[in-house]
Amino acid sequence: MQTQTIDRPEVDEDVDDGTDDDRPMFFHYVKKDKIAESAVMGTHVVALCGEVFPVTRSPKPGSPVCADCKRIYETLKKS
Repeated sequence: MQTQTIDRPEVDEDVDDGTDDDRPMFFHYVKKDKIAESAVMGTHVVALCGEVFPVTRSPKPGSPVCADCKRIYETLKKS
């Protein structure tokens, strides 16, 4: 009796690539002290706009930012 090995590519099916809907993917403003905890532990964070999600990515310079988060952040900076 022989065993046959079938190669298949590694696929991470849990990755959220933002293609589940027609909305473009934005980065949100969240409390700085919660980012690392969420990335390591998988806990959810709450963005300024109210969106709740686990941190799975880091923004790169020029990444699109949630307009609601940006507007709220600007009003908080003025205070």
